[in-house]
Amino acid sequence: MATMTTIDGRRARGDSSRRAVMRVAVDIASVEGLEGLSIGGLAAETSMSKGGVVALFGTKEQLQLATVAAASEIFVANVVTPALEVKGGRERLTVLVDAWLRYSETRVFTGGCFFAAASAELGSQRGPVRDAVADAMREWQQFVRRTVERAVARGELDQATDAAQLAFEITALLDSANDMSLLFDSAEPYARARTALARLLG
Repeated sequence: MATMTTIDGRRARGDSSRRAVMRVAVDIASVEGLEGLSIGGLAAETSMSKGGVVALFGTKEQLQLATVAAASEIFVANVVTPALEVKGGRERLTVLVDAWLRYSETRVFTGGCFFAAASAELGSQRGPVRDAVADAMREWQQFVRRTVERAVARGELDQATDAAQLAFEITALLDSANDMSLLFDSAEPYARARTALARLLG
C-alpha cells in the first residue's frame, strides 16, 4: 500500500506540473505560434529544467500536440460548455456566440483565439500538428452547424435556413472580430461583430 501511495503521489504531482506547464505553453503559442514554442523556452518561462520538460512531453512535436489538446480543453470549457447548459435552440446559439466573443475579448489566451492564430500559422503546412489544429477547427465548425440545425428543427429559425452557410458566416464574423481587435488593439470590432451577428440571426 505504501508503494502504491508513493506512485499515486508522484503521478498526481506529475499531472499537476503538466497542467501548470500547459497553461504557460498555450499562452506562448497563442502569441509566438506553435513553431515558436520550444522546450528550452518553456523551461525558462516555467523555471523548470529542459530535462524536466522533456520528461513531461518528450519531443517538440509531442509538446505542440499536447498544447493543441490543452487549448481545446480550455476552449470547450469557455465556449462550448456554457452553450450546452442552455436547452433552447436559438438561445443556445446566442449563448454560444456570446461566449466565443467573450473568450476572445477577455483574452482567455494572451494572443486572442488560440485556434485562429494556429490556423493562420499552419494552414499551408502538413503534418500531425497541423492536422490536430484542423481537427479541432472542424469540430468547432460542426458544433456551430449542429446548433443552427437545432434552432431550425425547433422552429426558432427559418426552415429554409442553410445551416452550413449560416455557420460559416457566424464563424467568419467571429474570426474577423478577433483578428481586427488584435491588429488594431481595439474592442470596437467586437461591438461591430455583435451588431452584424444580431442582424444575421434576425
